[in-house]
Amino acid sequence: MSNLSLIGKTQDELQSLVKELEMPAFTAKQIAIWLYKKKISSMDAMTDISLVRREKLKEIYTVGRLPYAQRQESTDGTVKYLFPVSGNKYVETVYIPDKERSTLCVSTQVGCKMNCRFCMTGKQGFIAQLSSAEIMNQILSVPESESLTNVVFMGMGEPLDNIGALFESLEIMTSDYGFAWSPKRITVSTIGLIPGLKRFLEESQCHLAISIHSPFPEERLSLMPMEKTYPIEKVVELVKQYDFSHQRRVSFEYILFGGLNDDLKHAQALARLLHGIPCRVNLIKYHAIPGVDLPATRLETMVPFRDYLSSKGIIATIRASRGEDILAACGMLSTKGTPTKENCEFS
Repeated sequence: MSNLSLIGKTQDELQSLVKELEMPAFTAKQIAIWLYKKKISSMDAMTDISLVRREKLKEIYTVGRLPYAQRQESTDGTVKYLFPVSGNKYVETVYIPDKERSTLCVSTQVGCKMNCRFCMTGKQGFIAQLSSAEIMNQILSVPESESLTNVVFMGMGEPLDNIGALFESLEIMTSDYGFAWSPKRITVSTIGLIPGLKRFLEESQCHLAISIHSPFPEERLSLMPMEKTYPIEKVVELVKQYDFSHQRRVSFEYILFGGLNDDLKHAQALARLLHGIPCRVNLIKYHAIPGVDLPATRLETMVPFRDYLSSKGIIATIRASRGEDILAACGMLSTKGTPTKENCEFS
């Protein structure tokens, strides 16, 4: 998908576009309504734009909507979609229904640079940044698009490592000309890239999730190489400068590994590290991936860990594992080895 797609463009970009094409300024607003409110997939559907102008748009642009290439459904109702992106590559997108909530887990990169030891996306390596069009296409083109209550940027890639496309997508989702969603319906997850995190904290009101996985720097470094560049203590120090006592929330993601980071010593250190931040800690079961020798903890170990954090005034929950049987659970997304259009027909 090229930058000649209309979806993924902000109102300002659409205004520049119609000016270049010598169209009236109000055409930009018309296009935005068709793209983001009526969610059309063909320019022919833009019936209040003259045929002459539509044909002029078609000469240069496409709407940019691409259907998914593959669908897998878990026994628990989670659905994983494979979407094509530029360069004959693919990304995975996960739909998670849960009672009154319908959450879409969106990718921002093909692969990832962070190389976290426990993550299949990291093992794939970094391949490409997604454009805002490719990010928005995931949200617009899942069959469940109209029923979504929440979007989480927790799929493939590190969102703050693709901050330009991320911010364009957030603007479209929260602006009146776009989806007009409350930012409280959106969560952006990061391992703590401090420059991008600072910008996000200053410019966005969306919820924040930070992957922590160990309160001890050396141990976290063994799991997450980026600890060397952006230490978790510095990340937490930055977060403490912002107000999370009202509607905007910050949560910390913590995968428990058996015998590594799941004992009382870790719970105590984690509580000390997060002291003073109104936050939630999501405790996550480790999902084993090939070639990585890390043991999963047991539920009997997760419960006292959660209870200790709760006793210190930290809201802690054990996140239910979803979609593990289709490799859609936390840390399992990857398109390494995905067949290309040239050698496979997708259903």
